[in-house]
Amino acid sequence: MNERQKRFADEYIRTANAYQSAIRAGYSEKYSKNNSHKLLENSGVKSYVEARFKELEKQAIAQQDEVLQFLTSVMRGEEVDEENIVVPKGDFLSDVEKHTKRADTAQRIKSAELLGKRYAIFTDKQEITQRNIDINIGEYDDDSED
Repeated sequence: MNERQKRFADEYIRTANAYQSAIRAGYSEKYSKNNSHKLLENSGVKSYVEARFKELEKQAIAQQDEVLQFLTSVMRGEEVDEENIVVPKGDFLSDVEKHTKRADTAQRIKSAELLGKRYAIFTDKQEITQRNIDINIGEYDDDSED
């Protein structure tokens, strides 16, 4: 894959528009109009675009450790929220101020509950005993050929 194809692929990943991506990568307008779809079919460009999409997808989705760390920080009250509060300033005047606050108790309990479910802390232990049941239906004789 040459440098211009790489620029095309990077632009295509950003815009999802083959025609504009080809022009921005340095291809002529005539070539871009008629052949930009062929660039996407090029095996080198295609594999590069697919690899970059997978990489970007991994970055966009929270991993298990990240979720557990976030829940733990909420449970411990380390996360703060911003809220807008209307503050009166006199006759018919008021301002909106941003204030930060720790996660409230309900949010902290919910985080603890979700962590507890993850680690099976709250599961009820049940003891199950196995019982063998013999069922006899009528008489059976291996030797008879009825």
